Parts: sequence; structure tokens; C-alpha cells
Amino acid sequence: MPGRRILERGELPENDMPQHFGHDLSDPVNSSDHIRGDPQARVTVVEYGDFECPICRSAEPAVRMLLEAHPGAVRLVFRHYPIESAHPHALMAAEAAEAAGAQGRFWEMHDRLLEPGAHLKRSALDHYATLLGLDLASFNASLNDEIYRQRIREHMDGAVRSHVRGTPGFFVNGQMQDASGGMHHVREAVMRCL
Repeated sequence: MPGRRILERGELPENDMPQHFGHDLSDPVNSSDHIRGDPQARVTVVEYGDFECPICRSAEPAVRMLLEAHPGAVRLVFRHYPIESAHPHALMAAEAAEAAGAQGRFWEMHDRLLEPGAHLKRSALDHYATLLGLDLASFNASLNDEIYRQRIREHMDGAVRSHVRGTPGFFVNGQMQDASGGMHHVREAVMRCL
């Protein structure tokens, strides 16, 4: 065709070039995600987190401040990425959050698990479930039967596909943000999208 350039091997047509190849969110936000904030917000922050990760715990107040500073404009999606090799209680904590979510209390459990000094052994998870007024029989059956483990593994697979290297892993409107030195890159990306 006249006017068309022949592409080099492995080159994508210009209109098919991803903006940040290899660093975009691989799994779009969907109806099964846990969303805090206005579901129709124009800015979406996706966090891949680990409840036993001290950096996730220290980032939590900054994430909360972002949401509070921009009500209706920013929403948070939390996905699980327990680093089992470093955090032996993280997977069960993620399962506890999902079990609480099945009873409409995901965010309350999320907040408890990320509190400074929170314990994540099974007895502590049961205690948090009691404090939240959950149906303990259902909660315990969920943990005993590992019914949310597959969902958590799917989140983990999505993190790997999205090139998340550690926790917390943040994306703003689908683009990966470096939070290794603090939350300022995430905050700046949110401000650019507002």
C-alpha cells in the first residue's frame, strides 16, 4: 500500500503500541474486585498488597489520605499478593479478608489486618472476625476449606502478569507507579489524572 511503512520484525504498528509496554495492569478492574470509594470515580488506584508486609502497613495511611482528599474522584481496588516466602501468615490473612468480604465486611477486615501491630495467626483472625460480628461458623468453614485460595491465586497471577515485583504494587488508571521510595509517585499520578 502506498504511504505505509514496512515494519521491522517484532515492531508493532504505531496505534497498537502500548504506552508503557510491560508495566500496565494486565487484569482490568471488574465487578468481583473490592472497591473503596465511588465505583464511578475517574481515577482508579489498584493496590496489590500483602497484609503481613510492613511497607503495605506503612503505606495504608497515605492511601487513605488520597481517598479522603478526593472523595468521589478516586477509588481504591485492593488485590491480594501475599509473599508467602517472606510472610508465613499473609495467605491466611488474605483468606480471612475474603471470608469477611463474603459477609459484606471486607474493608473492615482489611483495615484491622493492616493496623500497626496487628497479629495474623489463626487465633487473631478468629478474634477479629468476632469483633466484626461475623458469622463465625461460616468464617471458620471458609478458612478451613480454603474456599478463597483460588481467588487469591488469581490475584497473584495477575500481579505477576502485570510485572509487580513486590508489595505494595500500585497502578493509577492502569499504569504502574513506583512506590519504593514512598507514595509521592502514586500521589503525583493521581493528581495528573484529576
